[in-house]
Amino acid sequence: MSSNPIPECPQCGSKYAYPDQNLLVCPECGHEWDPKQVEQDDQMTARDFNGTLLVDGDKVTVAKDLKIKSSSQVIKIGTKATIRRVLDKKDHELDCKVDGVGEMMITAKFVKKA
Repeated sequence: MSSNPIPECPQCGSKYAYPDQNLLVCPECGHEWDPKQVEQDDQMTARDFNGTLLVDGDKVTVAKDLKIKSSSQVIKIGTKATIRRVLDKKDHELDCKVDGVGEMMITAKFVKKA
């Protein structure tokens, strides 16, 4: 038994994938993939207002005034925040700690890297 088990097919979930040179092949659906590429794709990514890649721990500033839902409070332009983690969501990708406001979820396109 090998020390490095072959991962399941990312397309159909089959456990019968086999190596073929540098790729893995699924005999059930015919999907071929590079296991190194899949590992890189597993990392969550988001891009800021300017298209810069954001990762966990980055410091950002708010690029436009943001109204907080169910509140009369507004986060002003230039407010600093720290990204705690990047999430795989379509609307609010960043879990942040915002100065003067606290922890909240923010959409990446409304911030820029500091």
